Amino acid sequence: MATLLRNPAAVRADALVERAAENPVMALETGADAGAEAGSVSLPPHEPVLHEEPSRALALSDVIAVDAGPGAALMRLAYRLGVPGHALAAPFRRPQPVRVLATVNSPNRGDRAAGTALRAGHFLVHGTRLPIASFDFSPAARHAPGVERMLHGFGWLADLAASASRADGAAVAERIATQWLHAHREPGKGPAWEPEYAGSRLMAWLVHAPLMLGGTNKNLKSRLLGAITETAGWLDKKAPREAAGFGQVAAWAGVVAAGLLLPHGKPRRLFGEAGLVRALGDMVGEDGGLLSRCPAAQLDAIRLLTDLLACYDAAETTPPAAFAVMRELLVPPVLALRHGDGMLGSWQGQGAISADRINAVIEASGVRARPLSVVKGWGYSRIKAGETLLQFDTAPPPRAKHARTGCASTLAFELSDGPQRIIVNCGGAALAGGQVPARIGQGLRATAAFSTLVLDNANSTAVLLAGQLGKGVETVSLERRMVAGKGAREATRIEAAHDGYVSRFGLTHQRILTLSGDGTELAGEDILVPSGRNGKRGKIAFALRFHLGSGVDVQISGDNRGASLLLPDGRLWQFRLGGDRAGAGAITLAAEDSLWVDGEGRPHATQQLVIEGLALRSGGQFSWRLRKTG
Repeated sequence: MATLLRNPAAVRADALVERAAENPVMALETGADAGAEAGSVSLPPHEPVLHEEPSRALALSDVIAVDAGPGAALMRLAYRLGVPGHALAAPFRRPQPVRVLATVNSPNRGDRAAGTALRAGHFLVHGTRLPIASFDFSPAARHAPGVERMLHGFGWLADLAASASRADGAAVAERIATQWLHAHREPGKGPAWEPEYAGSRLMAWLVHAPLMLGGTNKNLKSRLLGAITETAGWLDKKAPREAAGFGQVAAWAGVVAAGLLLPHGKPRRLFGEAGLVRALGDMVGEDGGLLSRCPAAQLDAIRLLTDLLACYDAAETTPPAAFAVMRELLVPPVLALRHGDGMLGSWQGQGAISADRINAVIEASGVRARPLSVVKGWGYSRIKAGETLLQFDTAPPPRAKHARTGCASTLAFELSDGPQRIIVNCGGAALAGGQVPARIGQGLRATAAFSTLVLDNANSTAVLLAGQLGKGVETVSLERRMVAGKGAREATRIEAAHDGYVSRFGLTHQRILTLSGDGTELAGEDILVPSGRNGKRGKIAFALRFHLGSGVDVQISGDNRGASLLLPDGRLWQFRLGGDRAGAGAITLAAEDSLWVDGEGRPHATQQLVIEGLALRSGGQFSWRLRKTG
C-alpha cells in the first residue's frame, strides 16, 4: 500500500528543525559528488510514497515562530490596528523627518554586464537590449514578465552598483528613477504596484540608498524619500491581504526592511516580522523547496533573505532565528538541480540558470550544504552515479496559487555526463518576450517540450494563460530503491506514476528509471496502465520525447531502433529501443528539430529523439536504454 504524505505530525516538524540546524556545517560541493550525499532525505526501501499536490506540505510557520514578549505583541497589535509608528515608538516626541538611518552592505552582487549596459543607455534583460531613452515607463505599458520584474522591482540597482562607483552610478540611477517616479505617481495603479514588485522595489531602494540618494538633485532626493514612505505604508495594508507565494514574502520583507531603516520603525518591524514568518511558511515546503517548484524563485528567495539579514546588520538589530533557518533550508534544493556544468536543470519555465549566478547567490548567503538526493514537495528526484547525474520530476505541478510559470512536466527527466548534457527539457517559457519569441512561450510550457511521454498530443496538466495551470495531474506515486546491478555496485531504481491522463483517456502513465552504479547505463520503461478493471477499447497515439542537449550530434541506426549520440567533447552514448508491448502495430524512432534555452534567455537549435506509434486503450509498455560506449 502507498503511504500518503500529509501535513501535521509534530514529530516530523521537530525533525525538520533539527535537520535545518545541522545542514550549514556540511561542505559545499563545487564539483562532482564524493561519496554519499549528506543532508539528503532517504526513503525506506520498497516503500512507495504518494505525493499529493505540494501546497499540502507542512507549513514551516507551524514550527518556526517569532519569539516576542507581551510588550512586543501589544505594539504589533496596535500597529496593525492603525496606530502610527511614531506614537508607539516615541509617544512624547515629535516625529523625526524621513531619512534612511543606516547604510546597508549586502553581500549580494548584481550582473556587471547588465550594469555596464545601463551606463551605455540600455536595459539588458534576458540578453535583449532595451534603450532607456525610448522605453515606455507608463502604467499602461505591458512588458514581458522579466522586464517588469527588473524595472518595477528596481533589480537594476544591484547591477549598476556592481559595474560602477557610487559617483559614476548615481547619475544613471537619477535618470531612470526620475522617469519611473514621473510615470508612477499614483499608488496601486498598474503592474508596478504588484506586491512582489513593490516589496522588491522598497528593499532595493533601502539597500542601495547611497546610490539612489547620493546624487546632486535635491528635489529628486525628496521625492524618493516620499516614495519610500508611501510604498512602505501601502505595503503595510497590502501585504496581509496578498495571496501566499513569493509576492507576499517580498511584500513583507519590504515592510521589515522599512521598519529597520526608517525612523520610529520598531512597531512596523515587529508587525512585519510576524507576517514574514507566516508568509515564508506558506511559500516553502517541509524540505525547503518552494511550493512553486520554480528554481529561479528559489534563488530569488535566498537573495531576498540575504538582503534582509544585511539590513538587520546595518541597523544593529538581532533578526528572528527563523530567517536564518529558512535561508539554510532553501539552499540544498537548489543544489539538487545543478548539473555537472554547474548550471541548473530546465524546470518550471526557467532556462539553464548559469553557474556564476548560482555560485554568487550561494556564496553571498554564507550557507554551506550538499544537495538533497531525494526531496518531497520540491519534487525533483536526483541520482548521482559516477559522472552521470539524473534529475526526475516526480511530483505534481504547482497549484494555481503558487505557480509562477507553471509547466506540465510531470515524469520528465534530464541526464548529464560530467559537464555535458545528454537529455534536457526545452525550458525558457518564463524568458519569452526577449530572445525567445513571445508567441512560443505557451508551447514551451507544454508536455511536449519536456522529455517524457505525451498521449494524443495532450498536456498531462492543462496549460493556461499568465503562467497558470488547470486540471490534470493530482497525485504522483513514487518508489525509490537499490537493485542488483552489473558487477559489485548496485543500481538505483525510481518508479513513479501520475494520473494526469486518467480522466481523459483512462490511462495512468508509469515511468521506471534505473541508473547503474557506475553511471554508464540508464534503463527506462514507460507503461500505460488502465485505470479501471476493464480497459477501454480502441487505440490512442503516443509520443516519447527525448530532447537532446545543445551540440549533441545524433545518428539514427540503420534498423531505426537506435541512435548514436556524440557529445561535444567526444563522449559517445547509444540509445536503443527495446521490445514494446503496445499491441497496436509498429512504432517508429526519428530525430526531429527542437530547441533549448540557456540561462541568458538565448534559444539554441537542437534535436530530439521521438518514439511514436499507437497504443491500445487497454494499456501498453515501452522500454528503452541509454548506454555510454565511449
